[in-house]
Amino acid sequence: MKLSEVLRIAGEGISRNKLRALLTMLGVIIGVGAVIIMIAISAGTEATISENITQLGTNLLFVTQKMGIQMVSRQGATNSNFLTYDDAAAIENSISGISGVVVERDISESLKVGSSSVDSVSVIGTTPSYAEVRGVPLASGRFITQNDIDNSARVVVLGYSTARTLFGDDDPIGEKIYVGDYKLTVVGVMDKKGVVGNTDYDERVYIPLTLVFEKYTFTPFARIQGDQVGTILVQVANLPDMSKVITQIQILLAKRHDTTVSSLPYSVTTQEDIISTQESTTAAFRELLAWVAAVSLVVGGIGIMNIMLVSVTERTREIGIRQATGATPGDIRGQFITEALLLSLTGGLIGIIVGVGGSWLFYQIGGMRTVVMPNSIMLAFASAAIVGIFFGFYPANKAAQLDPIEALRHE
Repeated sequence: MKLSEVLRIAGEGISRNKLRALLTMLGVIIGVGAVIIMIAISAGTEATISENITQLGTNLLFVTQKMGIQMVSRQGATNSNFLTYDDAAAIENSISGISGVVVERDISESLKVGSSSVDSVSVIGTTPSYAEVRGVPLASGRFITQNDIDNSARVVVLGYSTARTLFGDDDPIGEKIYVGDYKLTVVGVMDKKGVVGNTDYDERVYIPLTLVFEKYTFTPFARIQGDQVGTILVQVANLPDMSKVITQIQILLAKRHDTTVSSLPYSVTTQEDIISTQESTTAAFRELLAWVAAVSLVVGGIGIMNIMLVSVTERTREIGIRQATGATPGDIRGQFITEALLLSLTGGLIGIIVGVGGSWLFYQIGGMRTVVMPNSIMLAFASAAIVGIFFGFYPANKAAQLDPIEALRHE
């Protein structure tokens, strides 16, 4: 039998009960739509994570202290396992292949100028390379200099929004503001950067790191270890040199803290490492949605099988007439498999529209970025076809095995 004839007969069989066919396809529609939305959400999340980390600077290494590790020297004596500002200086002065080193220490203080004040502002104690390494450009004035670091200068650089809040449209350069209990001189204003990740860079302010050590550490214990830092950021000049620079840093820190590289209580990670770690957190969510989509497709497949079995029963006499007029078991089987395939593929096409539209709507309403991947559309459509063939085979085979005489006698 010609393919066109098979398609015509299959189409007529489906069109006899349009509502029943639509309800049968519903499971496939939901399953295909869920697959596309699932992958779109996952891809959008991963793209956002990657962009956010990249916006914080390029070719960066993050030197951090491992949790819960006590450093012991080769001689067996307990040694400080904290990263220090001196470690950062040693990296900057001794390691080749780097273009910048940044140290950050975050505190929270209130800001005040005249009658204007802002509470709980993130004050970043940092070093001169911050603006370049972190990719935060200046709008006016200057950033912190090495001279400010050496002299613990009482200067401050304002974030874009903070400057607007405190001074409005006036130029704040040269003005005095209180950062906590200390009066500092505004020497610069950062350009608008917005929110990256969960951090609003426009609401921050920046002061020399040494000023944080001297004036903003209050407990006696903190004063003893005032040069302790949490993270050292190293910008590598050339990406291919990343591994070599990591090795140099590990050797230098092991030497400075009198330990071995294998026992080093610090981790040196790249941006790719952080991106991979962050993306792994989306895996459980993606797998959950995958199971939901799979269950929906299976339910849709069962619905197709059920309706095809009903169709075989309702059309038993028709099958007998076709057999009597020369249709082979293969023709009958092909006809019913084609009907099942048409149901699933039609449901798949509708599901693709639902998935693409749902992804767009999810972004518009929920604000979470979605990226529709072409391969997800192909995967969803192929899954719908497989479901149609798999769940349509049993009813088609049952129809093909009907005895022509018994079928003709069926009322």
